[in-house]
Amino acid sequence: MHRLLVSAAHKSSGKTTVSLGLCAALADAGTVVQPFKKGPDYIDPMWLARAAGRPCFNLDAYLMDDAALERCFVDNSRGADIAVVEGNKGLYDGLALDGSNSNAAMAARFGLPVLLVIDARGMTRGIAPLLLGYQAFDRNIRIAGVILNRVGGSRHEAKLRAVIEHYTDLPVLGAVAEDARLAVDERHLGLKPCAEVQDARERVRGIGRIVGAQVDLARVRAMAAMAAPGFDAPSPPAPAARRRADVRIAVARDRAFGFHYPDDLAALEAAGAELVFVDTLRDQRLPAVDGLFIGGGFPEASMAELEANTAMRAALRSAIEAGLPTYAECGGLMYLSRSITWQGRTARMVGAIPGDAVMHARPQGRGYVHLQETAAMPWGGTSGNTSGALRGHEFHHSGLENLGAGVGFAYRVTRGHGIDGRHDGVVVHKLLASYTHLRSAAGSNWAPRFVAHVRSERALRGAAAAAAPRAAALAP
Repeated sequence: MHRLLVSAAHKSSGKTTVSLGLCAALADAGTVVQPFKKGPDYIDPMWLARAAGRPCFNLDAYLMDDAALERCFVDNSRGADIAVVEGNKGLYDGLALDGSNSNAAMAARFGLPVLLVIDARGMTRGIAPLLLGYQAFDRNIRIAGVILNRVGGSRHEAKLRAVIEHYTDLPVLGAVAEDARLAVDERHLGLKPCAEVQDARERVRGIGRIVGAQVDLARVRAMAAMAAPGFDAPSPPAPAARRRADVRIAVARDRAFGFHYPDDLAALEAAGAELVFVDTLRDQRLPAVDGLFIGGGFPEASMAELEANTAMRAALRSAIEAGLPTYAECGGLMYLSRSITWQGRTARMVGAIPGDAVMHARPQGRGYVHLQETAAMPWGGTSGNTSGALRGHEFHHSGLENLGAGVGFAYRVTRGHGIDGRHDGVVVHKLLASYTHLRSAAGSNWAPRFVAHVRSERALRGAAAAAAPRAAALAP
């Protein structure tokens, strides 16, 4: 299968813009593009999915073992003409000193030719030692081409091309000029989600036209075709056992909440859940469901609208207090708290969690998280992680303050921050709400475990309801 990794010398080089443009331009030309994003990220994959017209999947060497990585990459690449993997940070950056979870390691694992994006602002002859150093640092990595980004004009481009041609053997596959039309609005966690950008579709197509006109797409496709063998013709996997849908789970999906991994939603369905999507900004009531999942997002950016929807807030609080099995992550935790305070304003929220979410200027928790479950964990069974440690990730500027006494925590934090640096996973009634984001495909097994919990709680409610008339009949 044709495939490549879009990486860079360092963070903020413009590789997301180039990746978006490549996916959009290739897709508009009739190429079936499967996008991937390295590492934990929700926002870039939304834009990549919009550009390619296919869901974007995350490849995370820290959260996923080799088998899970290969399964994710191979299974989701079926039917595509080309797989485009966008890296995170720089090509050789990663947590491990030996680079085992770097972008370069991902390229080596999947035989990905590297398309290196260089932020060329202020550079001429100095680009040569940079490229030579990146080539020499790890001879197992094949840097197959360069895209010059933020080029200052035709004269600047000509100088850069001459230097690269004279000192290196790397082909320049394109030069993208500095252009305000390529900018995508950013906020405290990075790009704005495309759901919040009204002209997202037009913006992506425009980026595709600009990048496509300045990059040699034919040479990019030829570069991807030179990928090392190993994943070109994988044997079809045995069909996964898929349980008939027997529980209904509401999933918040709207402008305020959109941080869902597509393979997690698929895992919920495979475990027997019928997903019912709800809009917390517009819907007035919760549909008839057996469970509820509210993922992350930016509730602070929509807090006035969330506060104004008093009917939905009341419905959610009533359902949670009545024992509806509910799972919330980060933004969902904030929404289910008493209030959100941001930029000097406070808005009332659902109030199911006896605490207040307060936004801060700096991140309160950022990076990978290690958790140990406590006796307060409401879900039965185990995570399936034989090491006993549950891995996830967090990135939040809010903190949960004024938390009522006696609240239980499902997790003890051994790496990361969580709610207070020691605990995460507030447990109230049948609600579990944490700052940590889990991913079922990364080994947490949360999706089938949550569905089993929802099914068990429904059975208990059914048994209780059936027993009530008999108890009333036997009463003196």
